[in-house]
Amino acid sequence: MARPIYEIASEIRRTWKKVNYAAVPYLDAMREISSIDDNYMYESAKEQVIRFLCNAGSYRGDDARRIKKELRAML
Repeated sequence: MARPIYEIASEIRRTWKKVNYAAVPYLDAMREISSIDDNYMYESAKEQVIRFLCNAGSYRGDDARRIKKELRAML
């Protein structure tokens, strides 16, 4: 069973020291989402996760690889 997206977002905040400014709005949105099937405002959670991943290129390391893989598996 997949972890809630808000839990993943909290882990990202703990492990990514200098969050890319372009990823911040999507990471903030993810903190409000439980499931990939949810909506955030007028968009789907899926769109928020995809946009986060597109802007998370500078999030690197073992934690980043594991977390990005987990998010991609939800899509």
